[in-house]
Amino acid sequence: MLKVLGYSGIAGGIVYWLFVAWSIGRNPWFSFFDNALSDLGDPSKASSPWIYNYGLMVTAVFVLGFSLYLILAAENKIQTVGGAYISISAIFLALIGIFHGGTRPHVFVSTYFFVQFFLGMLIYGAGTKGRLIRHGSTLLFAFALLGTFIDWPSAALIETYEIALIMVFSLLIARWG
Repeated sequence: MLKVLGYSGIAGGIVYWLFVAWSIGRNPWFSFFDNALSDLGDPSKASSPWIYNYGLMVTAVFVLGFSLYLILAAENKIQTVGGAYISISAIFLALIGIFHGGTRPHVFVSTYFFVQFFLGMLIYGAGTKGRLIRHGSTLLFAFALLGTFIDWPSAALIETYEIALIMVFSLLIARWG
């Protein structure tokens, strides 16, 4: 069972992108170069915004499972804290679906999803003895931080970049964690 949870981060990424593809199929106006991913969940912009918003909530369950793996497989308190941060990020991910694009708390919950996840990743890596995970999580954190200083053409592109980094971390853990 623990091994299955270890792969839930990868599964969550795949599930998320399937919901995004479904939502884009219902919203042909969407552009990665002009929009935010959350526009797909904004009822004032999207057809069937529930697809994207429920997709976030379903994905949050996978992220929570991944965080449970990190906590249960932790070898020390630092790794446990890192996994706990990622569990909090799962809550914020679900909240993005509840406070969809166009609502007042949306920017806060979406920002804190990424902040919590990347801090959790950095902390987890700091507590890891293996060099690949330790250095990999530090490098991914640096890339995430660097990404905030790039002038992206749209919010969807930076969000996609950050999600790709999360998926790389999930793959590192599933394969070498």
